[in-house]
Amino acid sequence: MADKNSTQAQDRAVAIWLLICCGLVFTMVVLGGFTRLTGSGLSMADWRPLMGWLPPLSDAEWQRVFGLYQQTPEFLKVNSHMDVDAFKSIFWLEFLHRLLGRTIGIVFLLPFVFFFIKGYIKASEWPKYLLMFVLGGLQGVLGWYMVKSGLVDNPHVSQYRLTAHLFAAFLIYAYMFWVALSLLFPAAGENRHPWFKKSLALSILTSVTIISGGFVAGLKAGKIYNTFPMMGDSWVPAGTMALEPFWRNFFDNPTTVQFDHRILAITTLIAVFFFWLKARQADLPSRSRPAVNAMLHTAILQVALGITTLVMSVPVILGATHQGVAMLLFTVSLYILHSLRRV
Repeated sequence: MADKNSTQAQDRAVAIWLLICCGLVFTMVVLGGFTRLTGSGLSMADWRPLMGWLPPLSDAEWQRVFGLYQQTPEFLKVNSHMDVDAFKSIFWLEFLHRLLGRTIGIVFLLPFVFFFIKGYIKASEWPKYLLMFVLGGLQGVLGWYMVKSGLVDNPHVSQYRLTAHLFAAFLIYAYMFWVALSLLFPAAGENRHPWFKKSLALSILTSVTIISGGFVAGLKAGKIYNTFPMMGDSWVPAGTMALEPFWRNFFDNPTTVQFDHRILAITTLIAVFFFWLKARQADLPSRSRPAVNAMLHTAILQVALGITTLVMSVPVILGATHQGVAMLLFTVSLYILHSLRRV
């Protein structure tokens, strides 16, 4: 019994560490939203993975960093009026975003080494944690790959790279969250709950909706058709299929991308409502029920936020909050899915 209690305590400690990492990734996603919406994401024109911990500490260093920015298309085409003091206002958010990414790496790596040495993480388990660390490092590389797309000719990052960067953040978050839940809630049996497939389908739908939001952000599609429920004077606006070949419209046409995101968001809300309605009579595990209620409330909040953000032409606070609540909805859907995996 003592060994069992000791193992449970160790698993709980590891799970708490992973949940702290999840919280930092969540913060990273929200801060990334602020960075994008304030136009700060292209302010740092170089990438120093090892030496980038400190900001400029002297006037000469500020002038050096500002000089690099003055060579970028964003300065030349958008912000040529800026002096070094104005530049600082957009520099700090991007610097904090990158600093938080480095901090997450340290917060992950040092406890991992401690837990591994202490035996909290068995040798057979360490590959999954190594994979988390590698994915985190690759996410940093992907972030710079995204930024580079806005440093060539067009002062806007590629919507494909931005969406990939967002998706990778959600993937890392989901992986750590799932492992943490598995430590806190060991499997009660070997069989999947009959509602597992329904929950999986809902999680996939939620994920697809979030990915479509990445393309909305990348194309700044929220800045057009700021009306709801109609888009301007039409339910389906002109130009929805203006690009050739037709599949490009779903990724390159702002009108189509916004239209798709609207349809997916409303579909997700309806699916969540019927999932909640049917689940009230279902024989679900006890820890699933509060989460099902939370999912409905979060989905309603998310759609309300999305509509408000759209009709107000994407204010920074609402836009970043919308991104954060999307992650909350994703979190709740994962929690429900995990609770149904083995019963």
